[in-house]
Amino acid sequence: MLFADIDLLDENLDFRSHCWVGVRDGRVAYVGDAAPAGEEAARYGEVYDGRGKLLCPAFYNAHAHAPMTLLRGYAENLPLQAWLNDMVFPFEAKITPEDCYWGTLLSCAEMARYGCVSFSDMYYHMEEGARAALDAGIKMNLSDSLLAFNGEGLDDLPVKGNLDRLIRDVQGAGDGRIVVDCNIHAEYTSNPRAVAYLAAYAKEHGLRLQVHVSETQNEQETCLEKYGLTPAQLLDVYHVWDTRALAAHCVWLTDEDMDLFARRGVTAVHCPNSNLKLASGIAPVRKMMDKGMNVALGTDGVSSSNNTDLFEAVKLAALLSNGSTLDPTSLTAQEALKLATVNGAKAQGRENECGVIAPGMDADLIMLDFAQPHLIPCHNPISNLVYAASGHDVRMTMVRGKILYEDGHYTTIDLDHVLREFHDYVIPLMFGNDGKEQPNG
Repeated sequence: MLFADIDLLDENLDFRSHCWVGVRDGRVAYVGDAAPAGEEAARYGEVYDGRGKLLCPAFYNAHAHAPMTLLRGYAENLPLQAWLNDMVFPFEAKITPEDCYWGTLLSCAEMARYGCVSFSDMYYHMEEGARAALDAGIKMNLSDSLLAFNGEGLDDLPVKGNLDRLIRDVQGAGDGRIVVDCNIHAEYTSNPRAVAYLAAYAKEHGLRLQVHVSETQNEQETCLEKYGLTPAQLLDVYHVWDTRALAAHCVWLTDEDMDLFARRGVTAVHCPNSNLKLASGIAPVRKMMDKGMNVALGTDGVSSSNNTDLFEAVKLAALLSNGSTLDPTSLTAQEALKLATVNGAKAQGRENECGVIAPGMDADLIMLDFAQPHLIPCHNPISNLVYAASGHDVRMTMVRGKILYEDGHYTTIDLDHVLREFHDYVIPLMFGNDGKEQPNG
């Protein structure tokens, strides 16, 4: 495909107008201020009239729990521990592999609709999550959740066998679209023995590690009282940060924690929607970046964010940073976009293949229609993109040159079928025929 006369954000996320972008064999093959010369243009096939459109690098969701589409609107107005222990964990004890498949597939449809092409997932039954991502055509860094409350070692828990199977069966599937990570749910839900074993497993197999860190003040203070160390510092004792890791939330990190993460190359994943809804606090994004940390964005699960629209997270990240620091330049619009694009790809270990629009990179692209009332006038396209646009403005989502979504239509997902499975099978099974949770499942 050749996008003709289209505006774009280039490899530096700078705005360029009236460009031509050629996509061939799944990659960006041409970016120029004029059409490719001679017969070269014909090699791209279809020519797309880009006038009035903006072409952007796609978004990367660095922290999600995709099957939790099942819990959208289910556990509202609760603090984190009550939300987890009273509502979420009891539900998750009942979830089946088939539920996870349909929940993940619906999440993939939603993310593609909103311009997200890859997500880092923590959940269960990850074979089914991988199957859904492969069917949808999306990229996925999956991780099977470790919960270990009672002194178990890794060999005593199902996660060890699950990881062995995932590495054998799905690692690198879809020409590398599927990546297997390790996962520790959190310091407070996992005993030190299991944490140390899993950290060693991740290092031995060259896997990244996803973990929730310092999401709430209570988590931070309880760990300090119990061990004399913060969660970040305690997990370092067990060598969790010896491999490239994603630390979700990071709301209550100390300066020492940030210095540690910068040294260890840990990515902080900022989840502003979820943190605000659960009243967990506001992550110090500017300070983390100034310390040299990579900061990416995540939606968290839709039970705590209600949707997977990363445009919302981009806008909130900028507003919260500026408001909490009383500095209107604390996080610029361009920096906020970087969290969802370049930094997100880096968080997933995909920085050498995607995250920017440049020749040789995967054609992971989204196109927005800027000829909309709420985007006119356009004095500053990047500002409009961050502060005025939403995921609903996405007209096309492309992964490795394949269009997954365009103008209301999906090319890889039968959305009507997914919704029938939800309404006729999954929701009645999990919650009863009236759609409400049954006390005894």
